[in-house]
Amino acid sequence: MTALDDRSTVETGAAVSTGLYTYDLAPTKREGRRWGAYNVFTLWANDVHSLGNYAFAIGLFALGLSVWGILAAFAIASVLLHLLLTLSGFMGHKTGVPFPVMSRIAFGINGAKIPAAVRGVVAIAWFGIQTYLAAVVLSALLVAMFPGLHSLDTNSLLGQSTLGWITFLVLWALQVVIASYGMQMIRRYMAFAAPTTLITMCALAVWMFIRADGSISMSIDSPLTGGAMWLQVLQAAALWVVIYGTFVLNFCDFTRSARSRTSIVRGNVVGIPVNMLFFAVIVAVLSGAQFKLDGQVITSPTDIVRTIPNMFLLAAASLALIALTVAVNLMANFVAPIYALVNLFPRRLNFRRAAVVSAVLGLVITPWNLYNSPVVVNYFLGGLGALLGPLFGVIMADYWLLRKSRVNVPDLYTEDAQGEYHYRRGYNPRAVAAFVPSAAIAVVVALVPAFHAVAGFSWFIGAILAAVLYAVIADRAAPIRDVDGESIAVDAE
Repeated sequence: MTALDDRSTVETGAAVSTGLYTYDLAPTKREGRRWGAYNVFTLWANDVHSLGNYAFAIGLFALGLSVWGILAAFAIASVLLHLLLTLSGFMGHKTGVPFPVMSRIAFGINGAKIPAAVRGVVAIAWFGIQTYLAAVVLSALLVAMFPGLHSLDTNSLLGQSTLGWITFLVLWALQVVIASYGMQMIRRYMAFAAPTTLITMCALAVWMFIRADGSISMSIDSPLTGGAMWLQVLQAAALWVVIYGTFVLNFCDFTRSARSRTSIVRGNVVGIPVNMLFFAVIVAVLSGAQFKLDGQVITSPTDIVRTIPNMFLLAAASLALIALTVAVNLMANFVAPIYALVNLFPRRLNFRRAAVVSAVLGLVITPWNLYNSPVVVNYFLGGLGALLGPLFGVIMADYWLLRKSRVNVPDLYTEDAQGEYHYRRGYNPRAVAAFVPSAAIAVVVALVPAFHAVAGFSWFIGAILAAVLYAVIADRAAPIRDVDGESIAVDAE
């Protein structure tokens, strides 16, 4: 797709509804799909090494986990994530549809707006926040290179300095331009950013290792031991999966263009277990080396980048971190709301227009104010995040346990009352009945202080409850047909 294309409608002879079917929501043809194992790997090569993930992982060192404890946590998390992402990825490859359409299978042609909206709201908020974090790095780099710009960084307009506004809007516009060229351009950007990210972070770790005279601290002065250590390991592994709770839902947005199941499995194997342990090693080196040098635990790789004495290397490292953050934002926080908006307003929005709307929403919420408010981040975004587990549980139980991966793809696009996914006025009351109580419990566990000890497991608690409840109350009498979508499919990007 190019930025000038307008393919919001597609000529088709099938009995589909224009309120449910557009070019961007249509299934992709199996012939011509371009995402191979390397493209799937680049998703994780970028996302795993995001600044937020480094801050989370380094925080484990500060909480008392040793290097071996951190490695154990990520080993457990990688196994769980590989399983969940492979299940989700196979769904996208088989049907060729994006997440809002995939949700119609379990929730109904109208009920699917519920999971799509939840996923979209979370993504829009984090899109703005991640853009702000990248802008902070860019502002710091510009001030280091041109000290005279410091005067532009001292005032405040809606909580942001003049320089902050400039850097934010530059990065904001860059992402809009990339997304306006569609999934093919996003795929190309991922392919570029992934090796840049890996080389930069590896070089940073080597530099820190050399600064620390070839050794690192294996833990802080008073590390956790025994049962307390293993509880923290399990909580860290669970929280790492929660971080990816958004991605396991809409992984099909990307695998709908995957060449084969093998491509998904290979890309996931290298991108999750292998890459995640590589990430854990880098975290151990960065945090352990810094602690050995001055007894302090860093909060982010940007803390180390700022100490690089050479201006050229400082600029190179900063730009690499910015490129990484943009890559993470595009795949984790931009694609999902785009498809959600197209699904909500199919007659008015296509991929490009929805990208602009998503970006504008990510701007008007002034994300820097959200990020600087612990109450908003913990309660609003934390509460919404807790809803993702129950959504995943219902969708997976419906697809794998009830239907056993059989899907009538053309019926996902019809408003005919006899359609397989019409249910009751377009809503599946059984899916909603499984989701609501499970979501309520997950939110309580995540946010109520009394459940602090198990709050990290809220995603799993909600997902398992929803899956079990749906498996019990699902309608097994309704006919289930397996029909591919080739008759109404469009070219994959």
